[in-house]
Amino acid sequence: MSWTTRSTLQRRPSGSSHISARLNREPCCLRTIKCTNIYLSSALSLSLKRRRVNLPGEKLGIMMAASGGALARKMGLRKKETGQLVKFAVCQTRVPRNLNMEKLQSGYLFPEIAIRQKAFMQRHPEAQIISLGIGDTTLPIPRIVSSAMAQTSHELSTPDGYRGYGAEQGNMALRKKITEVIYKDMGIKQTEVFVSDGAQSDISRIQMMMGSDVTIAVQDPTFPAYVDSGVIMGQSTSFTKETGGYGGIEYMRCSPEKLFFPDLSTACRTDVIFLCSPNNPTGHAASRSQLEQLVSFAKRNGSIIVYDSAYSSFISDNSPKSIYEIDGAKEVAIEVSSFSKFAGFTGIRLGWTVVPEELVFSDGSSVRSDFDRIVCTCFNGASSIAQSGGIACLSTEGLTAINKNISVYAQNAMMLGETFAAAGLKAYGGRNSPYVWVHFPGRRSWEVFEEILEKTNIVTIPGTGFGPGGESFVRVSAFALQETVQEACRRLRRHFARRPVKAHSRDCGVKEETTAPKCTTALFPRG
Repeated sequence: MSWTTRSTLQRRPSGSSHISARLNREPCCLRTIKCTNIYLSSALSLSLKRRRVNLPGEKLGIMMAASGGALARKMGLRKKETGQLVKFAVCQTRVPRNLNMEKLQSGYLFPEIAIRQKAFMQRHPEAQIISLGIGDTTLPIPRIVSSAMAQTSHELSTPDGYRGYGAEQGNMALRKKITEVIYKDMGIKQTEVFVSDGAQSDISRIQMMMGSDVTIAVQDPTFPAYVDSGVIMGQSTSFTKETGGYGGIEYMRCSPEKLFFPDLSTACRTDVIFLCSPNNPTGHAASRSQLEQLVSFAKRNGSIIVYDSAYSSFISDNSPKSIYEIDGAKEVAIEVSSFSKFAGFTGIRLGWTVVPEELVFSDGSSVRSDFDRIVCTCFNGASSIAQSGGIACLSTEGLTAINKNISVYAQNAMMLGETFAAAGLKAYGGRNSPYVWVHFPGRRSWEVFEEILEKTNIVTIPGTGFGPGGESFVRVSAFALQETVQEACRRLRRHFARRPVKAHSRDCGVKEETTAPKCTTALFPRG
């Protein structure tokens, strides 16, 4: 049961707050909560000074800040003016919190960016924000794909066309299509393909299958879901500010000097190795030679690779698009992928995971069988409507239409990379990836994020959100309409023209030096 209050929050001269609480008493199990500088006045009138408060037979406290700070937000209490109503809960269950959740730092990266963007828009409602941060697709889904989904939707309203639950592993027609189109000549079987609601969901399912006793390695920088899901599963110790990472996780530094690929000669052995290619956020696509090294490394150490190929459709050179292009990879690798960035399915949700029959655990048991059990337990199968869209995506006509969208994003990425390079900054990625990874030597990533937002009204992603190796970088997304990216480039050129720079070519070679006065605050009003 709950015990809540409707209260008025009044400001006091001391800077603390006064809460007049009318308590609606119901039977409730009250536990201990840390308190801060506020006090209750009613039947329970107490002065709380960051200590635990004892009530007859129970312990009670309220975790909140005096004037609406971080602790207050945790309780759902927001800063209010004098006399306005606020609500907060004073009841706790006897259920202990998962201690691994306490290890997580702040919020998940991308919702945190959205919160900061919203706060900026509230401060500057006249500003015209350009979001090049969260990698959400913007171009319309090709008509052939949306028509296929519409047809399936309409068929569901007919007696002959209605279908209920499908196979948890996915529509066999789609699984067959994936093997024929994505994994042509790689020897992948239909039964090794598991259709899902997206790669990120499958990453968590893989982590659930692996359990808390395994050790993991990740690229640094890397997509934060690999790390956060590992922390939640109990695969790490606490976060250390000095290192910027979690204990127990092997961070394989991927610096420009190492061509954004880990130095496997110095990497420690772990049970699971997460690798994304093309990498999010650096944009680097691993070469055949690099992936051959990785597969050999995994075989020597008896490790399993979890290979994320969500951005493989952006590869324009001869870099492998799948880990299974490498001999022997089926014995050591799982591959996760997605229709999200490939086909614009970020809101539709459709992906897949390949678990080869050859892949086994140390006791000889089948990894594929265990993953099948996880899927059947945790998932009722992808939407039949989304899966019909997936089949259409992989048709000849669908692929042609999708590639046109990918070409637009690729052009956007090149424009952004050239803009930063012309401003004297080293910009990586943008060739085999929709992301540009920009270096600001000596700067902190969040400071650069704030500067670009304040001075150009453009949202980026601070590199440190992808791991300690991302400090002093920002990630810029090409997922936008072309005219939007052109406007973003104009704003960026205007901003960086005001700063002393060394202009670099796209391959980061130094051209010349130019100087200009310091930047001033800028807002770009809505049209």
